[in-house]
Amino acid sequence: MTDFVKTTVSNRTGLITLDRPRTLNSLSLEMIRALTDVLLAWRDDPQVDAVVLRSSTEKALCAGGDIRYFHDVGSLPVTGGSASLEDFFTEEYRLNHLIHFYPKLYVALMDGVVMGGGLGIAEAGPQTGLRVVTDGTKLAMPEVNIGLFPDVGGSYFLARAPGKLGNYLGLTGLTIRAADALYAGLADTFVPQAQMAALARLIDATPGAQLRAAITQFAAPFAADAGSATLQAQRASIDRHFGAAGVAAIMASLTADPAPFAQKALAAMQKRSPLLMCVTFDLLARGAALELADCLRLERILVRRNFEHGEVLEGIRALVIDKDNAPRWNPPTLEGVTQEMVARFFVSPWPARAHPLRDL
Repeated sequence: MTDFVKTTVSNRTGLITLDRPRTLNSLSLEMIRALTDVLLAWRDDPQVDAVVLRSSTEKALCAGGDIRYFHDVGSLPVTGGSASLEDFFTEEYRLNHLIHFYPKLYVALMDGVVMGGGLGIAEAGPQTGLRVVTDGTKLAMPEVNIGLFPDVGGSYFLARAPGKLGNYLGLTGLTIRAADALYAGLADTFVPQAQMAALARLIDATPGAQLRAAITQFAAPFAADAGSATLQAQRASIDRHFGAAGVAAIMASLTADPAPFAQKALAAMQKRSPLLMCVTFDLLARGAALELADCLRLERILVRRNFEHGEVLEGIRALVIDKDNAPRWNPPTLEGVTQEMVARFFVSPWPARAHPLRDL
């Protein structure tokens, strides 16, 4: 496949190993194409009954898209970024759609960091997906940190999390662990990190058609070891604050709550792009009423508008390139965000017949 995507078939199971450890398996366009090619080939291969996505390092399954690449190509003097940047998001979202509707068992071993685009390639559909988390899992949709929004289908799966958990995760970008991932519906089963080598041996020894039952049975004794979910303990607080009518109302509600959980959420939001938090709030509200394909089409529109505006480029500059941690958001305050600014993000630059994801 590529230097960073290794594949093999064993015992009627297709094994995909992400092997770009220096970047925590951040996705490049080449990796997205390699994943798409092999999943399409195995989808129609009668010798493959299941697919397992894993990493060569316990530090991460995938930390998301390669944001340095986003900055480099997105800064080119071309409206909306370069052609390769356009291709990246179009093909990444196609891959997310392919995985969600994959007809064969799709197991994602979500050990280590699983964030943004990493979550996008782990979130297979409920009928065929099996998402395994460990005590080493660090899961987040942190796009608002860099002036982006929860994409890769985030407008679909976050909007379907219990209560207002989707708003909480999407607007704060805060990291959660295994128990919270299970509670939020972003994972299915827990295996201790110390047992992952044994799980790998089980996968190698089990025919693909029997893999779901084998992994479920293997994980069953460890269910309680995931611990208690903070999100469950704080559910009433989350629903109260993040069920408010908009970002300003959410932050006002958090400000009035002296509890450490509320203040941590508030502190996170105070660092985020005011405009993109408002865009995210509207996106999740819309996503709750849309099917996945429509969510991905909407996200694709927002990506184009975001790079045109430049908020994501400034976020990456501040947090990753210059590392001054002082992004100059535009506008700099929540008070400066107008509904017209937010609405502009949702206006498609393409007629429906020309949308790059029109055929999903």
